[in-house]
Amino acid sequence: MSTSHEHDHDHSHLSDTELRVRALETILTEKGYVDPAALDRLIETYEIKVGPRNGARVVARAWSDPAYKARLLENGTTAIGELGYAGRQGEHLVVVENTPQVHNMVVCTLCSCYPWPVLGLPPVWYKSAPYRSRAVSDPRGVLRDFGVTLADDVTIRVWDSTAEIRYLVLPQRPAGTEGLSEEALAELVTRDSMIGTGLPPQPGAA
Repeated sequence: MSTSHEHDHDHSHLSDTELRVRALETILTEKGYVDPAALDRLIETYEIKVGPRNGARVVARAWSDPAYKARLLENGTTAIGELGYAGRQGEHLVVVENTPQVHNMVVCTLCSCYPWPVLGLPPVWYKSAPYRSRAVSDPRGVLRDFGVTLADDVTIRVWDSTAEIRYLVLPQRPAGTEGLSEEALAELVTRDSMIGTGLPPQPGAA
């Protein structure tokens, strides 16, 4: 029986981009330009400590606790800090509430200012020139592109994030969620619904 291993197949499931990133990381580490421990901490931060799961917990708390919701709308930074979410790009957070009459949407027309502690890093489309320009000139059309069609009598407010102020949308609580726990409610909150380009799904449709 042969003990040799035929290498006629590809062991890697990584994409070309991922392979290039790994190669670059290896070179920079070997040359001493990157501290592997610091890199691990950075990756851990964006995998665990920041991101849209944090924002979903904030929204779920606001849906469940009227007093917290009032504090959140009055001072987003402080109320979000109550749940332990703070840090870079989250120093000045403003929360805007969707209602049956008003739908809010967030954009950064200059670059890609974004509330990292509660949403993580911005998606590619958020940084694209078409989104940044059309969100202001044709917000209803942009929402249709995202699959969101609002009634004509719903006012759309577009908030332009800056380096000083970042916005988070508090979406409307879906109908039929009475009695759900905060954890179950958080599962219904999507990243896009906190930017305003999406709506939370109904229970069972997430």
